[in-house]
Amino acid sequence: MDWNLIRTFLAVVDEGSLSGASEKLGISQPTVGRHINELESSLGLTLFVRGRSGMALSEAGLRLIDDARAMAREAEKFALKAAGSSDNIKGNIRITASEVVSAYLLPPILCQLQSAEPDIEIELVANNHADNLLSRDADIAIRMFRPTQNDLITRKVNELSVATHASRKYLDNFGHPKTIADLSNHRLIGYDRDDLILRSMTALGIEGSREMFAFRTDNHLIYWQLLKAGAGIGFCANHLAKELGDIEPLLPELQIPNLPMWLTTHQELRTNLRIRRCMDFLGEALGKMHL
Repeated sequence: MDWNLIRTFLAVVDEGSLSGASEKLGISQPTVGRHINELESSLGLTLFVRGRSGMALSEAGLRLIDDARAMAREAEKFALKAAGSSDNIKGNIRITASEVVSAYLLPPILCQLQSAEPDIEIELVANNHADNLLSRDADIAIRMFRPTQNDLITRKVNELSVATHASRKYLDNFGHPKTIADLSNHRLIGYDRDDLILRSMTALGIEGSREMFAFRTDNHLIYWQLLKAGAGIGFCANHLAKELGDIEPLLPELQIPNLPMWLTTHQELRTNLRIRRCMDFLGEALGKMHL
């Protein structure tokens, strides 16, 4: 049986539509539809009930879904072992990191990596969500938390210091807060659905709710642009603030814990020459940065 048909079947199940599966797999919607038709024809079964709301599993599809997922897990293990056995440095490497790290820290490092290893093609995925290394969504991840899965290799390479900041434009208009209590009289920038800032504030003994933020966004790049534009007082990495020079640190007594930076890959890839080379290069470059 053609594994691609099973892979498409699972994508349609997970996304609920042909268009969603098309986007997930990076193939055309007609190809997705053709795969489903071929699979149903080869099995002599109707796997989906088509409706206005999308594609729902039929009874036959429901009976087969667990076996299809088991096949997917075995295929992932096969791909990981094959990739880990590669002794050729030529090829592509897929790296994932947060939006801020991808936009402001990695570009010069990746340029140096490509100059040192021109045979390596680099794919950078800017994503604040934890990509699944076990299913090869990425080869290497840079994360601000230590992954706990047993099948991953992790290495702490640095720490990102964070502080309270505001742009000079904002401070000229609204003044400097003198104490932590003064923050209640200022415009604050926070996250929307992500409660990281609120949890961090609670850990520091500051109670609050999302309503205390005059501006809210979960997109870290937009958050940074709001801070630069003078929208309010926010919390950002000291490295970024120093780089741009128009942002001032505030309230040094508000000691925000550093964010650890972890370099992570799947243990099956530890013998892959290309990935090991990139891991070492990234670890050394990130470790030297004064963050």
